[in-house]
Order: sequence, then structure tokens, then C-alpha cells
Amino acid sequence: MNINPIDHFWGTFSHDIGIDLGTANTLVLVLGKGIMVREPTVVAAHKKSKQILAIGSEAEKMLGKTPATIVAERPLQDGVIKNLEYTESLLKHFIHKVHQSPSSLPKIARPKVAIGIPSVVTEVERRAVSDAAFHAGAREVYLVEEPMAAAIGGKLPINEPRGNMIVDIGGGTTEIAIISLGGIVVSRTMRIAGDEMDLDIINYARARYNLLLGQKTAQDIKHSAGSAYPTGKESKVEVRGRDIATGLPASVQMSTGEIREALSNTLRNIIEGIKDVVEEAPPELVSDIVDDGLYLTGGGAILKGLPMLLAKEAKLPVVLADDPLTTVVRGTAKVLEDAELLEKVKFTQAVR
Repeated sequence: MNINPIDHFWGTFSHDIGIDLGTANTLVLVLGKGIMVREPTVVAAHKKSKQILAIGSEAEKMLGKTPATIVAERPLQDGVIKNLEYTESLLKHFIHKVHQSPSSLPKIARPKVAIGIPSVVTEVERRAVSDAAFHAGAREVYLVEEPMAAAIGGKLPINEPRGNMIVDIGGGTTEIAIISLGGIVVSRTMRIAGDEMDLDIINYARARYNLLLGQKTAQDIKHSAGSAYPTGKESKVEVRGRDIATGLPASVQMSTGEIREALSNTLRNIIEGIKDVVEEAPPELVSDIVDDGLYLTGGGAILKGLPMLLAKEAKLPVVLADDPLTTVVRGTAKVLEDAELLEKVKFTQAVR
């Protein structure tokens, strides 16, 4: 491990951190301490004054339940910032939160921060992420492509002359990449992921049962009864919403097979994306992937039966990450610990 001595000096006064700034969830890992923040990427604020009322888990409880004077929303959409002010408030809140340990020394230096971002973000979007981190208190900001961070966090041999395939399914984006010799050879960012699966369930309930569901309800259904592939005995779940015709509360019994059918369109699109990336890869790397399989990670990876579906449709072995939700943030932290690795994989660097 190659650690810059200057960074080591400043690191004694501030906690350098890795951040997975996701559409659905934000994770913050503090070097030497581990993951200290794992909360929804949600901000609640007063609509007129813009005063922040809640962030993270407390703000998520307000989704769909706020009066006209309060707005509760995700400041990121499809992996990129849609509300810079709210994103800055969220990052500032979490960065300050991890610096409130009683054992912390007086802060004469601000933290160095590495953030995982989608591969295809524009220059404007990259600048927005960096600006948000600087305004939140960072002294240096490094942006790392999410599939690279996931591969590093998953301890894949990215520096070897061998193909490593990553499929990272998050809330707003699905990242598919093949990595070799420390670089991304072929990649694709699809702005379809967990949020689209929720929308699939909403649309299915509306079309089949004339029932209107909220996104949080659809998300809960996906987690409790959703599946990508038949994994056992089918069952039914009670789904509550509002009858579109009468406007009154209503409930229906939906089978796990119906929920799987609802999710099939988004899953089919992800499978097509995987096939496209494999088709674009050099034959030598494809041979490695056939041997080693694709590495599946991200919050969407925990959908029941997904590894089996991908293995069947993509004709590849599938390796499910040990802790799919944390691979990206663990990867961002690892690059901060190794100056040589950071120099090789950083997407952009900004210092103020």
C-alpha cells in the first residue's frame, strides 16, 4: 500500500472518507473506522424558505405524506444531481456526522473525499458532484467510476491482464463494465435499475387491478415478495392502495408470479445490456469472463432469483457479492488508502 506522507499527516486531523452517493441510498465509509452512514438519499425541506427539516431516514418517512408547505424528495435522479442545494445539504450533514466522534482531534484540515459516480456523467454533472462535496467541507475530491469502485471493493484482480465483468444494479442506474489492466475496456450505463422496478409494479397494479400505489409501497412489495426467477413455492401478498375509479382505499391479493411478471420488462432490458457489452468485448476477455463469470453487486442484486436469471439468459456464471450494497463505498475507501491506485483509477480530481 502506497500512502502519501502529507496525506497521512493531514489524515491525523480529519477523517478521509469514501462515499457512495446513490440515487436511493448514500453510504459513507471513514478510513480506519468503517461504514458510519448508511441512509436513504432523501431530503425534506420547507418549500418556501428552503429550510432543511430532515435528511436520510427521517426524511424518507415523510415521502408521500407531506403537507403543501413541505417537500420531501431525492436530490439525485438516475445517478446524477437534480437539486444541487439539497445534495450539498445532504453531504454536509453526513460529513459533519462522521466528524462528531468524541475522540476526534480539533479539525485544522478538511477531509479528502472519494465519490463513486456513473461512468457516463457529463462534465457539468461531474462539476456538480465536486462542488457539492467542496461546499460540504471536503479539501480534495476524487471521482471514481462506480464499476471500477465496485470491482476494487469486491477485491477483483483489476490490474491483471484478465477480463473482470461487473454488473452493478443500483437505484437509478445499472453499470455494466469489463475491466482489465486497471482500466475499463467496455462499459455501458443504463438509466434503468431499482426505481424502474418499483415503477413496473405501480404500472402493473394500475393496469391489472385499477389500483394506484405509491413508490414506497411498490418498493416494499419488491423487497418482500419480488423475484426475478422462480425460487420456490408461489405465494400471495396483500397490496393496499387507492381504487382509481372510486378514489377510495382498496386492497388486492397479488401473487409472487404476478410481481415477477411486472418486473420482467426492466430485467429483460438489463440482460440485453449485459449481452451488448459482452458482444463488444475482445474475444480474449470474453474467454476470461466465461471462466470467471460476472460479478453482480448493488442494491438491485439482492432481488431474489436474479443470479439464476442472469446465468440462464446471459449464459455466464454469476458471482453475487458478499455485501452487494457496500462494494462501491468500500472501493472508494480503498483508493484513498493507496496513492498509486488512486492515480490510476481516478476519474477526475479537484482541489481547493
